[in-house]
Amino acid sequence: MTKNRYSEEEIGAVYRVIRERRDIRHFVPGSLPSGLIERLVDAAHQAPSVGLMQPWRFIRITDAALRGRIHAHVEAERHATAAALPSRNDEFMKVKVEGIRDCSELLVAALMNGREPHIFGRHTLPEMDLCSLACAIQNMWLAARAEGLGLGWVSFFDPEVLAKMLNMPDGAKPLGILCLGPVASFDSQPLLEKIGWGKRLPRSEILFENRWPADARPTQPMY
Repeated sequence: MTKNRYSEEEIGAVYRVIRERRDIRHFVPGSLPSGLIERLVDAAHQAPSVGLMQPWRFIRITDAALRGRIHAHVEAERHATAAALPSRNDEFMKVKVEGIRDCSELLVAALMNGREPHIFGRHTLPEMDLCSLACAIQNMWLAARAEGLGLGWVSFFDPEVLAKMLNMPDGAKPLGILCLGPVASFDSQPLLEKIGWGKRLPRSEILFENRWPADARPTQPMY
């Protein structure tokens, strides 16, 4: 116990939003209250970033035709992914992987251009800028859940194609299409766990002490 500790109620709320966060693909009609999208972007902008470089950039998609082109590209990549799966392609095609046409708001999360000169914390791990963006998206995800909104992170796209579609400068790289909006409910389990695609690993398989166990095995792909 320290003087900096939150109250039990506040701590419970933090753990609850972490536990109840879901990757949402199903949305219901409705719009976001005025100022909420800005509040969620501000939450993302509070994320930690390597060397305080703040590499995240967000593009809000408000043009219906552009949203349609993004959806068409994601759909093509979904089929390409199914074709690449060795055994579960039919099962995969039954899984809804995005809500681009149904969500209230659509954002593209990207890494900024001109990242190479930023070496603080990236000298040996240049990918830390990607980690920083992931932290920003997680902030937005948790804030959205607290606001009662669903957020889905879509990764079925070719970064070069999407970057060109959005007129991104050389060096900028999209890493997520974010679907955001009201939902009917939040499942008690992640969708892929609920449908039997995979399951959450026990703590014993992710927490080691002092060294990597000789009998530890990589997580097997679920395809």
